[in-house]
Amino acid sequence: MRDDPRLPTSPGFWRSPLRGTWFTSLLGVVLLVGVTVLFVTGLLSYAAYNPGLSPVNDKTPDKGLLGFYLFAWPTHPHWLYRLTQGVHVTLGITLIPVLLAKLWSVVPKLFALPPARSLAHALERISLLLLVGGGLFEFVTGVLNVQLDYVFPGSFYPLHFYGAWVFFAAFVAHAVLKTPLALRNLRHMRQTRDERHPEADDDLTSPRPADPTVSRRGALWFVGGGSLLLFATTVGQGSDALRRTALLAPHGGAEPGEGPNAFQINKTAAYAGIDPAETSADAWRLEIVGRAGTVRLSRAQLAELPQHSAALPIACVEGWSTSDQWWRGVRLCDLAALVGHEDDPPDLFVESLQRRGAFRHAALRANQVADPRSLLALTVNGEDLSPDHGHPARIIVPAAPGVLNTKWVARMTFGDL
Repeated sequence: MRDDPRLPTSPGFWRSPLRGTWFTSLLGVVLLVGVTVLFVTGLLSYAAYNPGLSPVNDKTPDKGLLGFYLFAWPTHPHWLYRLTQGVHVTLGITLIPVLLAKLWSVVPKLFALPPARSLAHALERISLLLLVGGGLFEFVTGVLNVQLDYVFPGSFYPLHFYGAWVFFAAFVAHAVLKTPLALRNLRHMRQTRDERHPEADDDLTSPRPADPTVSRRGALWFVGGGSLLLFATTVGQGSDALRRTALLAPHGGAEPGEGPNAFQINKTAAYAGIDPAETSADAWRLEIVGRAGTVRLSRAQLAELPQHSAALPIACVEGWSTSDQWWRGVRLCDLAALVGHEDDPPDLFVESLQRRGAFRHAALRANQVADPRSLLALTVNGEDLSPDHGHPARIIVPAAPGVLNTKWVARMTFGDL
């Protein structure tokens, strides 16, 4: 079977002259850097939810030791989550052609016989299966999430989180084994212009290659061009000026509507099940609970409290973000003082009128409550919040993921969580 050129287990079956150690090594080095950045920014995104604070923020309660690195997410700089998650999503999509080209370049090894020549070789093959399967799983689920296509057999959060650890563990094992050789291959090519290093694994080079139709450098230009095209049609989702170019992102295109409230949202009031009768001036009351008791305030009463402004963006896990919007309302620390937390604002549990959704409740850390830019906003850009932006009142906190900036707030409970 191994020598029958009609079967994929035969080296002669794979005839492309493009395959070779230099081509694979260069793609591997690009992925070494890119996937490492993806993993780190993904971990930062998870930390930004403050999952250790409250079960409502934690979508992976069985993470155990995998949460070893978690820390209290800061509020400075205010664009931190906008940057880290924008890099995570944009880079992930940009790397898709590189990943596919790398898998194509090494596909003969997946069919190589015998399956295991030694224990070390068997472990390498197992790690390769985890690497390929984990990589495809992470990129596919990530792209589906960006497109708001929630077709997963469960919640995106645990699937992507645990999948990332499996993929990255296999990636690290593979990198430890292959990176030194890849770097030697590239160094040898630069010094001698010979694409075949004497120590290289020759399994990638076809014993009877077909006639070339493009050079390896031409193939790399093709892969790079595909990545550049994906970058150009994705990066705009985080920029007001370039949003129309974000053809691959749901939040590309023109700004929604007109006026001061014309910036991106994920959920409309109708989708969230918000009944306009509940948010009317006569019906809506904000309930604030703390160690001194409970206070109930109408929107008019909130508007009579000292008002403060903050210029903050909205940034979402799908990678899209807005520019800084001018929010105005009551500082969270001032609301904490109303219910007995004058000197040291504690954690905050926020409940929404929203009927469904993973984050109709959210928890904020004390450092987020204490930041003077953290507001219960009543207006944005000089106008009352629209229903889709959270009227009658919403939370806005610097550097927090969008889902923690709860809309249609109904109840706020201050205290250690």
